[in-house]
Amino acid sequence: MKNIGVIYGGYSSEIIVSEKSKDGVMSFIDATNYHRYPILITKEKWCAIVDNEEYPVDKNDFSFTINDQKITIDFAYITIHGTPGEDGLLQGYFNMLGIPHSTCDVQAASISFNKFTCNTYLKGFGVAIADSVLLRKGNTFNNDDIIKQLGLPCFVKPNAGGSSFGITKVKEASELTAAIEKAFTESNEVIIEQFISGTEVTCGLYKTSNKQVVFPLTEVVSKNEFFDFEAKYTASKVEEITPARIEDSARDRIQSISSLIYDILGCKGIIRVDYIISDNKIFLLEVNTTPGMTVTSFIPQQIEAAGLNIQAVFSEIIEDSTLRAQQG
Repeated sequence: MKNIGVIYGGYSSEIIVSEKSKDGVMSFIDATNYHRYPILITKEKWCAIVDNEEYPVDKNDFSFTINDQKITIDFAYITIHGTPGEDGLLQGYFNMLGIPHSTCDVQAASISFNKFTCNTYLKGFGVAIADSVLLRKGNTFNNDDIIKQLGLPCFVKPNAGGSSFGITKVKEASELTAAIEKAFTESNEVIIEQFISGTEVTCGLYKTSNKQVVFPLTEVVSKNEFFDFEAKYTASKVEEITPARIEDSARDRIQSISSLIYDILGCKGIIRVDYIISDNKIFLLEVNTTPGMTVTSFIPQQIEAAGLNIQAVFSEIIEDSTLRAQQG
């Protein structure tokens, strides 16, 4: 039986979400076919946690020792949202060690983690995106110029991050500076986006060496001002409808765009792509290469709606990634 490391934690505010995703992934991996080990990575420590005991990880080969038995990992399922699990750092580390993992490789991870870079790159392939401005910490900017370009309301977001940490919907010019400062607490870069009113949907998918599986879409109806952290993780604050209540033609187009984005970026494993439909036009919001995997997250919902067995899906991803790593 393969030893599967479920890698969680991280260096950002999203650690609290990663911990919940770890619990989900542990339940989604078939315990009758794999040994599962939760492995926590933070700035302070790397350790496997077995029966509430911590066992330090040897970073030279990503092994740990329990009762004088050295345990090496055959496959890493990365469920860190944010750095270092979503931006290419861990991917490069595992690649150097020759350990297959669940997500895309370094280039795709680093591009997709940077919202402005990713969306601008995909725009060159004909993907529609909202107009946006990028700010870097330490550089000067003019609020009036930003508002003139993007209008109000607009969204201020950390350029690298997720789970809606540090995001503000700015409706008045006087709110912009505070919103930018808030976003800078989560990232050294801030993206300010034009507000687009419409229907928010999200599409999950994965591909293996011989097939692609695109899940039914989920429609997201937030009862808050927007789909913020509270709405994402408080059931009473959001309605998530799978499959989404949209025209078949829009569904097919979004699934096709998502598959194209997967290939353009060179993704691997399960990803999720978020959109806004406005006046029959489809706008990309962002690409998530390490989507949330709590038991109530979008991907498990979509897998269930597709009539698939989630343990079989995870086994397929593990075996396909392992085989591809062996083939080089």
